[in-house]
Amino acid sequence: MKLLLAEDEKALSKALVTILKHNNYTVDAVYNGDDALYYLSNGDYDGAILDIMMPKKDGISVLKELRKTNKELPVLMLTALSEVEDKVIGLDCGADDYLGKPFDVQELLARIRAMLRRRSGEADNTLSFYDITLNRSTYELKSPLGEFRLGNKEFQIMELLMINSGKVISVEKLMEKIWTDSDADMSVVWTYISYLRKKLARLSDKVCIEAVRNVGYVLESKDVR
Repeated sequence: MKLLLAEDEKALSKALVTILKHNNYTVDAVYNGDDALYYLSNGDYDGAILDIMMPKKDGISVLKELRKTNKELPVLMLTALSEVEDKVIGLDCGADDYLGKPFDVQELLARIRAMLRRRSGEADNTLSFYDITLNRSTYELKSPLGEFRLGNKEFQIMELLMINSGKVISVEKLMEKIWTDSDADMSVVWTYISYLRKKLARLSDKVCIEAVRNVGYVLESKDVR
């Protein structure tokens, strides 16, 4: 999943980006409110983490502007302000959750997972399609025939395909969601799709990743081919 992190303390931002990427999130980092609003207005994100005390435009102002056009995007407010009234303001303006600094990294990750699950309607942290399941906490792709622990890019591709099973995902969208900070060309998508196809072939005789010529890829049942 793709997140926007808006945090003006660059050392903290860099550390959080490293942690989030290690946990299989794709992350864009910005350092002021104007850039945060621009990225959120023009990018395709699954969630946002907004610091309140930012230059140019504070996090509450960014949230208010965002909610005028996007009421669904999950937003976690991250701030040194911890008084009850500050939390109430953030939540009343449309934030999904609120975490004060300093914070424990594991709590931050848990709150992000919970926030994304609530908005996606997922009852738990597992995605299923026919006889395969993907655990979003352990990154394990399983079936009755076995299991694989997926690497970072493999996991992100498989998650996106399973969330949108039966729908064609364009190569451009895969690049935008997963390789945002890379100079990789589109051929890298084919490489990782090839890795996943080999794993799926060993796990299931019901599920495959089908290529749609000049468009992208779709996760589907072999019964519909």
